[in-house]
Amino acid sequence: MPTQQKVDRVQDIKNRLERSSIAMTATYSGISVNQMIELRRAMKAGGVDFTIVKNTLLSLAADEARKPQLKEIVQGPTAIALGYDDPVEAAKTLSEFARNGGTSLAVIGAVMGDGAAMSSPEFTRLASLPPKPIILAMLLGQLQSPIARLVTVMNGPMQSLGNVLAARVRQMEEEEPAHEPEPAGEELEANTEPEAVADAEEAPSDGARANEASASEAEVAPQAAEEEPAEGSEGEPEPEANASEDKEAE
Repeated sequence: MPTQQKVDRVQDIKNRLERSSIAMTATYSGISVNQMIELRRAMKAGGVDFTIVKNTLLSLAADEARKPQLKEIVQGPTAIALGYDDPVEAAKTLSEFARNGGTSLAVIGAVMGDGAAMSSPEFTRLASLPPKPIILAMLLGQLQSPIARLVTVMNGPMQSLGNVLAARVRQMEEEEPAHEPEPAGEELEANTEPEAVADAEEAPSDGARANEASASEAEVAPQAAEEEPAEGSEGEPEPEANASEDKEAE
């Protein structure tokens, strides 16, 4: 019958497996205590939990966490490293320490999420991937590339039409004869001379007005002479009165 300590240990590994984004297994035989302490510090700095657990307890925890494929990468004395954030960064942390840590640590394989178990070469390829921001940028570039090509293809006919129209406009401007502007002075004289002549014809001069006034006065003077008797004409009946008086005296 399992002890409560073993039950708690299985429950703890199960909870970690459920929260992890990647679970990696490695052999730790031949590692000293000091090297193990250094290994755990390096893993903790990289956000990775590194723990040693018996294979039977790890198998029970994998079944309860619904990750039975983890049992495929358990061989002999096995340690398990669990990453909770970016699985690539966690894989890089373990791979770099196994390569440069100066220990006999060797990675057996890994399980990322609910995927299939990865072998050691597959884990190495995973650890050699670029960081997550660079991967996202590359993916975004791949997604934008077809869209950019589609926009270029759609804009091609419109751009060609615009170039043709612009060339035609330039051709028409070159073929159109240039009109020389007439001098402003000649145009002003041409516009003002007919008006001046018309004004001269319509408005008589001062001399003409004086001649017309003299002619009208000359016509009025004879009429006045005919209507008004001369001063001597008023005494014409007086000689007849004097003759009668002479006859009476005789």
